[in-house]
Amino acid sequence: MASIYFFSGPCGCGKSTLADAWAKHLVNGCGKRQVYLIHGDDFHAGFVEAYQPETFFADGQASDMLAWESILQFNWECIIDVADKALARGLDVVIDYVIEEELPLVQQLARQHQAKLYYVVLTAEEETIRQRITRRGDVDLIQRALFLKNKLDHMPENQGHLFDNTGLTVEEEVARLKMEHFLVNNL
Repeated sequence: MASIYFFSGPCGCGKSTLADAWAKHLVNGCGKRQVYLIHGDDFHAGFVEAYQPETFFADGQASDMLAWESILQFNWECIIDVADKALARGLDVVIDYVIEEELPLVQQLARQHQAKLYYVVLTAEEETIRQRITRRGDVDLIQRALFLKNKLDHMPENQGHLFDNTGLTVEEEVARLKMEHFLVNNL
């Protein structure tokens, strides 16, 4: 039976770092031959845009940039499509991206492939999030990250799936992560 390991959480919580480490753990420590790793931000990075503080260009023409909601929908379609293809080949899938309202999409994917779904929502202390984001040079994301932290920490579907990694190295996170506690049972 294939498995989906989904790491969610606000910006600065180490989703990508832990997803990388978990995928390596599955291959090197658990004897998996291969897993497929999906970083949701890679799809977002595919949108190359000129910096425009306005929604209109200097000549008064409307920008052809997609609205954030359209970009988010596109990103999710890509994540689900790629994961679907990997699961169809019998691979376990490790994904990191922020889940706000999209958990049903991932649950449906798991059902379609009769896959186990492990759902981990990373969280950390606010100061830790600020420091991590500042270190990587994305200070514009701090307000969004703290908003997401509050939202995700309090969503009913995330209760029992929160994993606080404040003060932990990625090696400590992998060692402490008891994945069976993060299994989503109601597929």
